[in-house]
Amino acid sequence: MRKWATGVTVVAAAVDGQRHGMTVSSFTSVSLEPPLVLVALRQESRTHALVERAGHFGVSVLARGQEEISNRFAGREAEDADRFAGLSTATLVTGAPLLEGSLAWFDCRVVRAVPAGTHTIFLAEVVAARAFDRGAPLLYFDRQYRSLV
Repeated sequence: MRKWATGVTVVAAAVDGQRHGMTVSSFTSVSLEPPLVLVALRQESRTHALVERAGHFGVSVLARGQEEISNRFAGREAEDADRFAGLSTATLVTGAPLLEGSLAWFDCRVVRAVPAGTHTIFLAEVVAARAFDRGAPLLYFDRQYRSLV
């Protein structure tokens, strides 16, 4: 799979005063009408547990130059660490945390969860979205960050 070039996102959820997020490359658009997306999250992850409990999640599409954020949310720190510490966040409709400085935000409500091996595929309706003019996306290919420019 390392030969598959992909964008880099952070998927996060918040419930009962807890919030957590993880770097996710398995994010894709499914439908424009209604607006549906999917993410695949490792079942043993803290983010998976929060998405399951909350029934929603936020997606922050990372921009070139946000490699440090991607690494932080990829678990290079302890799973129970506050990955949001020192970062500016916002929310839209569901209360899921979204990262300031991203290229785009998708605020999503889960409509179906499908177990798939070690992961769960969460199909979700986009209930709110924002796009920002902040340059090129952060890409990942062959175990390295890349960019279009």
